[in-house]
Amino acid sequence: MNRLAGVTSPYLLQHADNPVDWWPWTPEAFEEARRRDVPVLLSVGYSACHWCHVMARESFADPALAVLINEHFVAVKVDREERPDVDAVYMEAVQAATGQGGWPMTVFLTPDAEPFYFGTYFPPEPRHGMPSFRQVLEGVRSAWADRRDEVGEVAGRIVADLAGRSLAESLAKGEQRPPRPEELAAALLGLTREFDAVHGGFGGAPKFPPSMALEFLLRHHARTGSAGALEMVEATCAAMARGGLYDQLGGGFARYSVDREWVVPHFEKMLYDNALLCRVYAHLWRATAGDGAAAGISDLARRVALETADFMVRELRTDQGGFASALDADSDDGSGRHAEGAYYVWTPEQLRAVLGERDAELAATYFGVTEEGTFEEGASVLQLPDTGGLVEVERVASVKQRLLAARAERPRPERDDKVVASWNGLAIAALAETGAYFDRPDLIQAATDAADLLVRVHMDWQARLHRTSRDGTAGPNAGVLEDYANVAEGLLTLASVTGEGVWVEFAGFFLDTVLVQFTAPDGTLYDTAADAERLIRRPQDPTDNATPSGWTAAAGALLSYAALTGSALHRDAAERALGVVTALGGRAPRFIGWGLAVAEAALDGPREVAVVGPADDPATRALHRAALLGTAPGAVVALGAPGEDAAAEVPLLMARPLVDGRPAAYVCRHFTCERPTTDPEELTERLRS
Repeated sequence: MNRLAGVTSPYLLQHADNPVDWWPWTPEAFEEARRRDVPVLLSVGYSACHWCHVMARESFADPALAVLINEHFVAVKVDREERPDVDAVYMEAVQAATGQGGWPMTVFLTPDAEPFYFGTYFPPEPRHGMPSFRQVLEGVRSAWADRRDEVGEVAGRIVADLAGRSLAESLAKGEQRPPRPEELAAALLGLTREFDAVHGGFGGAPKFPPSMALEFLLRHHARTGSAGALEMVEATCAAMARGGLYDQLGGGFARYSVDREWVVPHFEKMLYDNALLCRVYAHLWRATAGDGAAAGISDLARRVALETADFMVRELRTDQGGFASALDADSDDGSGRHAEGAYYVWTPEQLRAVLGERDAELAATYFGVTEEGTFEEGASVLQLPDTGGLVEVERVASVKQRLLAARAERPRPERDDKVVASWNGLAIAALAETGAYFDRPDLIQAATDAADLLVRVHMDWQARLHRTSRDGTAGPNAGVLEDYANVAEGLLTLASVTGEGVWVEFAGFFLDTVLVQFTAPDGTLYDTAADAERLIRRPQDPTDNATPSGWTAAAGALLSYAALTGSALHRDAAERALGVVTALGGRAPRFIGWGLAVAEAALDGPREVAVVGPADDPATRALHRAALLGTAPGAVVALGAPGEDAAAEVPLLMARPLVDGRPAAYVCRHFTCERPTTDPEELTERLRS
């Protein structure tokens, strides 16, 4: 009996027809293991995971292997995107035991959910020093039957070790305060040491887009004028945008590059990566616009921000107005075989078939397509190599349009269409700002529609968030800290762009839940609510992964909300939460980049900008645009007509009259304001650090 047929997760539904008797993560699964006196096989993955698909085809679809699993285990399948808490707890154990992690994650548990054996992908036959999955299953079955005391001892040690890793206790011994200028300078130095000066980015292969670190560098440059910080952003963004990580035809970024040169990506496209990178490129444009010496990078940043925003709306937007989680890495290669990257790569022969000889030659030069190829079987991932001034703009545009149309006829990658609250919060912030910067009201509307879906479908009457929805119906899993934090961040950004204070109110509801349900008495934060399902350990991770940690994302949203409302409670909570950045920023800046970005905002104030005037007055719009384009780190913007109604929703607007009957802007710190200005150029100057 397969129990996955009735679930909502697209990843779990992919396994609904397996011969393995899968259970979802439920108490009943562990009761069944206890009743049968067998261990639990926990398999964790996600729908766009290439190696998850490989292991599914090789092992979970194997009827003979399924007999072994069904007889001797209770098999539990988890979508890590729906249950990041389950994933985090057991991934911590896997990494502690093996020194590495990844997906699919394979963990064997006692019926009390205590882990005792770990791994990731296991092949169907012994390979490269790895045992086969059958050998692993037989070994665990034998240990459970013949060495139960040893298994229990191992499980007990692992659980005790995890329980002893209390970050809260270690941080509580330190000073809970935001980083000082010298500590942020030390973080910059740490990033400089790890910077790849040849290819951009940080570290070696595989190389991930360092979105959060780039945001810190942009804010540090804005506050201090550091040329080195901006140069690292420019070099990294240019390399990513010109490499295979970026989809040169359709826009949008793949998950990561398998090499340090950004040539060959792991082809899945995730909403969170594209939302974060869209915002980075928009902010890079904001930092360099108007600088003649930086015209090249500024134009590139503008193009990539807009193309990435358009990709999200075109490819990931759902019928309900939210944004789907991901596009798969694999697709049919035209022969009925699923292959990674088949939708995206090209051979010279394929170029000639679409474009003819003359234009195929231009396309091959422009996109770096060679007979040898850069990927499998002589295919190439499209890039933008230095062509020595090849700029036949109209002809290149025609080539791109024809290639994109031809690609659209290929079998498309599958889409995971569940809507994740946290990642939609990131998308709302990115689309709202990109729409405002580049006069694209359609992008602002897309952000508004997603925000409306989160409020209507994901929020219950107690202002608690559901983690996911699908087809307009909320999923069964409770939101985690990153959901509350990133949704609040998105709504606050949307409010600054639209002037609709109701989004500030909703953000306040979610941040109040953060204070009540996720915050410890010492100010440290947990990833799950106090009333959430109890696991073997309550997860608590302040470091960035593919997205900002819930901890530092909450610090940022709390800080912005305090700046808009004057709430000392939220400001104090933000500053206590930033203590972890003080502790870790100098040692591991790559892995707490968003926390460093928030710390830059706290150090700068952040600036509070109140723009008052009739919404339809061009002077109001000019001041509002100048405020949004201000580069002061983390500055918040409130827009409204003078009067009590606007101030009731956003206290920053309280007692802000027009100046001589004209729209005006007030620049403040901690609600102490400079004299108002009616001049957009003067406002721009005031918002430069």
